[in-house]
Amino acid sequence: MLAHGVGTRADLPIPTWLALYGSGAVVLISFFALVLLWRQAKLADNAGGRALPPGLQRVVSSAVTRTVVQVIALLIAGLVLVVALTGPTDAANNIAPWALYVTFWVGLIPVSLLLGPFWQYANPLRLVHRLLSPLAGSAPAAAKVESVGLWPAAAALSVFVWLELVYPDRSLPGVVGTFLVAYAVVQIVASLWYGEGWFARGDGFEVYSTLIARLSPWGVRDDGLWVFRNPLRNVATMPEQSGLAAVVVVLLGSTAFDGLSRTEFWTTGPGEANDTLSGTLGLIVMIAVVAALYVGGTRLSGRLGEGDAAAAPSAFAHTVLPIAVGYAVAHYFSLLLLDGQTTWILASNPFAQSGVDLFGTYGNAVNFVLLSTALIAYVQVGAIVIGHVLGVFLAHDRSLRAAAPERVTYGQMPLIVVMVAFTIGGLGLLFGA
Repeated sequence: MLAHGVGTRADLPIPTWLALYGSGAVVLISFFALVLLWRQAKLADNAGGRALPPGLQRVVSSAVTRTVVQVIALLIAGLVLVVALTGPTDAANNIAPWALYVTFWVGLIPVSLLLGPFWQYANPLRLVHRLLSPLAGSAPAAAKVESVGLWPAAAALSVFVWLELVYPDRSLPGVVGTFLVAYAVVQIVASLWYGEGWFARGDGFEVYSTLIARLSPWGVRDDGLWVFRNPLRNVATMPEQSGLAAVVVVLLGSTAFDGLSRTEFWTTGPGEANDTLSGTLGLIVMIAVVAALYVGGTRLSGRLGEGDAAAAPSAFAHTVLPIAVGYAVAHYFSLLLLDGQTTWILASNPFAQSGVDLFGTYGNAVNFVLLSTALIAYVQVGAIVIGHVLGVFLAHDRSLRAAAPERVTYGQMPLIVVMVAFTIGGLGLLFGA
């Protein structure tokens, strides 16, 4: 039930070793091509991009539009919560687990890539905060909200991925309902203390969507206008924030654990008991391994490039973002398109009432032949490789600004080695089940 990632070694149309080493070679070749052809930083300017037409600009920026979208999101979230707590008790017939783990969590990726920071715009908790804030009064710690960085978001995401990947009863509707209530309460209370600015730092889902949106073609210029422009410029102009590296490390490490948990090594070894303890330890270890490789690689790059080694993990955190998104696409896109059909089937009769079929889909079977195993494998390999190549582009451009001119190439080597290791390791876990 709700197992993540589709595809095994047998699904790969080429030898696994060729996919692993070929992908690593692509990352290295990209790096050396950049060293020869990309001699000046090109992505630091946040002023570029084609502005949206004035009419569309007004609609997108309108508080009324934002409120309407948030009301719709709140109604949908409320329905899912009610069904979770009062609907069918078995996960197979309750829409809540499918809506949370598949349609919402995985669906945030394509929606944010296509539309920009969607959840920041639609987040219903922001609407609840605005309704409650007049009753609660001014936020006591509003002036301190920037100082918390993105560490609360990293913590929130850690809790969610633990629930999603480790907790044995995660698919029970009651567990989903309890999580939604607890998460909302914590976020609202924190927002009343820190102000509405809390959500951009403490709401893990909003931060996740906003980071993914940096890879969308939509951005906001320094003058506040929405523009259509090169996604790499959106990523490169991301402000450095405390805790940003922690967020991307949690995302990478949790996806890596998802791959590990489906391998024969795990199921017949450390994870054979299939209990909460082994899963929790496995998740912590994978996040720690990714963190050690990333922090070690970036700090060594900073030292060799004669820059600020201590600041390097924060300065290069944005370069890992496309890698994290590539991992997520590789693991979960087939889950969204295949298992995600269940959400729409159950939406036709959310309370499983006799004779109810709102959209004429209730009782339909999931079409598991929608995607061929070859297509799944090609997308998986392509997503991981493209993510790493984009990461190399971003790392090279940042190095041109951060490192001493004569040390640019030499200084990047440790980070490039880490990226190659992530490429081979990520594909190895993906196809090693």
